[in-house]
Amino acid sequence: MDTQTYTPQNFDERIVWYAITWTYGFWLIGAMYVVAPVIAWILFARVMWRLIHQQIVVTFAHWCWIIAMLVMLLALVVGHLDFELGAAKLIKSTIGWAKGWALLAIFPVIGCLDIRPTLIYRACTTVAKHTLILLPIFVMAWMLKLPATLYVSPLSIIGGPGPEFFSVSLYEIDPGSGTPRWRLFTPWAPALGMLANLYLIFSLQETSKRYRLYGIWGSLLMVLISQSRLGLVCYMALIGYFTFIRYAHRPWVYFAMTPAALFAGLVGIQINEKIEQTITAFKAARAGSTRVRQALADIAIQRWQNEAITWGHGIVERGPHLVEYMPIGSHHTWYGLLFVKGAVGAAALAVPMLMSLLLLLRYLLRSKLAATGVAIMLLLFLYTFGENLEILAYLFWPGLIILGSAHQHVNGPQGMSKPTRTEARTSDSLALVQE
Repeated sequence: MDTQTYTPQNFDERIVWYAITWTYGFWLIGAMYVVAPVIAWILFARVMWRLIHQQIVVTFAHWCWIIAMLVMLLALVVGHLDFELGAAKLIKSTIGWAKGWALLAIFPVIGCLDIRPTLIYRACTTVAKHTLILLPIFVMAWMLKLPATLYVSPLSIIGGPGPEFFSVSLYEIDPGSGTPRWRLFTPWAPALGMLANLYLIFSLQETSKRYRLYGIWGSLLMVLISQSRLGLVCYMALIGYFTFIRYAHRPWVYFAMTPAALFAGLVGIQINEKIEQTITAFKAARAGSTRVRQALADIAIQRWQNEAITWGHGIVERGPHLVEYMPIGSHHTWYGLLFVKGAVGAAALAVPMLMSLLLLLRYLLRSKLAATGVAIMLLLFLYTFGENLEILAYLFWPGLIILGSAHQHVNGPQGMSKPTRTEARTSDSLALVQE
């Protein structure tokens, strides 16, 4: 029996709770890509109303994200003007900014509202529970050779990065290996690996053992069926991170690390060789994907350096046959930013990410919520090298709210000296799970 049942207690919590727990329902009607921007701008309007009436205070970290994403918009406009792309493309790209990059600033600010982090943890572990229940259906669909994609939602008419964002897919076949992989409610399988890691972070904060197990097992199965190499690496990194956080205050950890560090120094060359062999095997596991990603990166860097260093090209462009016509700069946030928004755009993401990390690291071992925020930053940083963050912001937005809550907790008006309204209602349930 759960020690605590979570139900929404105000309008903001109800929106967030149902937007997360109805994930598979929204997926069935192809509305996943629509839901996040809609609730983002609704709740952001509520933040602005309360800010104007001095009911909440937005911290320095939140303003960093807001200003940085406005700089993204500026880079977008200048890039369009430099290459004379026309008013129609500028309007379309601005709408894309509002559904993508803008969310990286809006959802952290929404974390200033009275939304309990524990409610988000429970909602996401509930989605993991639903995944465990539905997974046999997806596997049976592949075994019975049912159509991989059932249909594309009519909602695709509103526009988006591609039809895969509105399609209902039961499974897919990897063209390189011929083996099945699943993307569930995400646009592609590696994106499922990212969501699996986010759910792992939240699962480890759960106070209910039952829901914690739902989250851990659900996230593990999600990362395995996605067959995402980056997902597996990130999963292991997060386990190592939370293990360190849990035992960091215990002296024996440091006594154990000293001889381990000395031993590593003695066999450093052998360790380096093993790491290089592992990286080579890691790339060879999906050689075709690695080749395409590297070619996309090379093209993006070359064209950025030769054509648009400062402000970028303004829009994405379709790549050549060499990269299977994939957009230049895709599969990598930094290369994509350099190509589309230039050095200005890359700096506009790097600065708030660095500031967020530094502001939370100060409280890493003092605040459980800050430790969770650092884990989310670790997740986002790792995935900048394998995905375009702005395209997937509509999926990992619960993590952005937690990130904003963490900043409000440790850097808000009360700081660490006095609990915020959210902290007061959640009590010690924000603590990392202690067995």
